[in-house]
Amino acid sequence: MHRRDLIKYLLTTGSTIPFVPALAIFGSSKKEEFILDRTAFDNDFKWGVATAAYQTEGAWDAEGKGPSIWDTFTQQPRNVKDGTNGNIASDFYNRYVEDIKLLASLNFPIFRFSLSWSRIIPSGIGQRNQKGIDFYHRVIDECLKQNIEPWVTLYHWDLPQFLEDKGGWENREIVDWFGEYVDFCTREYGHKVNNWIILNEPMSFVGLGYFLGYHAPGRRGFKTFLKAAHHAALCQGEGGRIAKTNLPNANIGTTQFSSYVAPKNGAYRHKQAANKVDALLNRFFIEPLLGMGYPTDEFPLLNYIEKYYCPGDEERLVFDYDFIGIQYYYRTVARFSLFPPFVFANEVPAEKREVPTNEMGFEYYPEGIRQVVEQYWSYPDIPNLIISESGVCFDDEVVNGRVKDDKRQAYHQNVLKELQKMRNDGIPIDGYFVWTFTDNFEWADGYDPGFGLVYVDFDTQERIVKDSGRWFRDFLR
Repeated sequence: MHRRDLIKYLLTTGSTIPFVPALAIFGSSKKEEFILDRTAFDNDFKWGVATAAYQTEGAWDAEGKGPSIWDTFTQQPRNVKDGTNGNIASDFYNRYVEDIKLLASLNFPIFRFSLSWSRIIPSGIGQRNQKGIDFYHRVIDECLKQNIEPWVTLYHWDLPQFLEDKGGWENREIVDWFGEYVDFCTREYGHKVNNWIILNEPMSFVGLGYFLGYHAPGRRGFKTFLKAAHHAALCQGEGGRIAKTNLPNANIGTTQFSSYVAPKNGAYRHKQAANKVDALLNRFFIEPLLGMGYPTDEFPLLNYIEKYYCPGDEERLVFDYDFIGIQYYYRTVARFSLFPPFVFANEVPAEKREVPTNEMGFEYYPEGIRQVVEQYWSYPDIPNLIISESGVCFDDEVVNGRVKDDKRQAYHQNVLKELQKMRNDGIPIDGYFVWTFTDNFEWADGYDPGFGLVYVDFDTQERIVKDSGRWFRDFLR
């Protein structure tokens, strides 16, 4: 998930981050061997893969689907690195039966996928598209047929273009638009689906889409960001309430992007910069949800968000979710900087730290997941926690019909070791969802980054289970 620009510019202040010695940042000593034990994860632990509609489905205008902001954004030159789009993607719309059967063969009992809002309601509001509604019924039914539990994400970044034309996340009416969408979907599919995720990473789609313009819809500006962020936070609370009202016995959650943030060194100015980054990336959306308000304590500019408040908003931001999904990919090292002037903090690029990097240039650091989980677990009355996404991308190569991806396999194994240690120490983590099942369209980075356990030849749509997928198949057997 490409968030480097977000780290560079969307930074605030927050909770104190303990100083991490320079050795832990720029290198590590030899670690004691720890054996991953499948039996350490009890029968209630949730194993799954996560996907997103726009990244996998294709069929962008098929059978009554309306355009989304990503359909529009990818048609404009230079918005995607390789000039591609998700018009076909991994063709899940036409290949969902074989893909779900393939997933079953890998022994994953859970499939997390998102609904395309504009496939169900082409304009986002008003008339519904029965063919789109029926498609998701078929996907859900195929999951159940294969003894796979469907987990449905209601919003994974593909806002209907019609609503964007009306202001999108900047328009306060989106709280009502989104509420109507949540109400319909939970009523339509609730008798088959018990597990629901309301929003996928609000900081990512608001920060990258409404501040930096790096993602759809390509808007920029600090005021634009604050307005859109507040409305997304309201939808986070309101969406959960609507889903729980319709489905009181369902398992309702939402997800947050999280990064382990460390200072460049022990200097006070760098530690303060790290606190600012942490507040933005890790605190901005979870704290208002828990009734703590936005993390304005060390970032006074965030107080301007109150300009967009209406009476009762403080209460509407809050909802008692059944679970919170943590989405972890990499570590961030922060340093003091005079630019950007909003926050006086910036990232130390991974290439300057001589650390392992993925195909997108980010440091992959499995051990950092513990610091992230412990930070969430420190909140009073925090709901159950699951790792709803974690993964790593590399340049995979097919050799004699096989994809040897040892580094990806090691990444997941090392993350699971950290989860096992935490569970041994009494910190409950209730699940691990791999990002992702098949290679897909990776937003503004196109098709080059491969996160999947299954390789996809996008010219032929051939699927090849990578060695990491084979490992999970055997581990979960």
